[in-house]
Amino acid sequence: MNVVDSSGWLEYFADESNASFFAPAIQTISELVVPSLSLYEVFRKILQHKNEEEALRAIGLMMQGSVADLTPPIALSAADLSLRFKLHMADSLMLATAQAYNATFWTQDADFENIPGVRYVRKG
Repeated sequence: MNVVDSSGWLEYFADESNASFFAPAIQTISELVVPSLSLYEVFRKILQHKNEEEALRAIGLMMQGSVADLTPPIALSAADLSLRFKLHMADSLMLATAQAYNATFWTQDADFENIPGVRYVRKG
């Protein structure tokens, strides 16, 4: 199973330098878990910089994966991860979701560089 950080989705949609790093996780739909928080972050960013049509198109692609809601166990795990790894709320929620689904977390956020279960690539 795979969870792709919002920055990875944005990188992929914009076909930027790290798009090929995220492509295998994103394109293997049967193993893709999409935190509902990612839907918010990606929709907001694309809506801010492009338009609603582009934002909705991106969300439609993301929702081909298995969308994971924020549950109480994920929220509590995220709080623990936030304190343990000094992560911001959104980052800890994404990682907690990945862990809840025994998924690899794919990101280009340097805050995750040395955390187990994370596939990290430096932002290009």
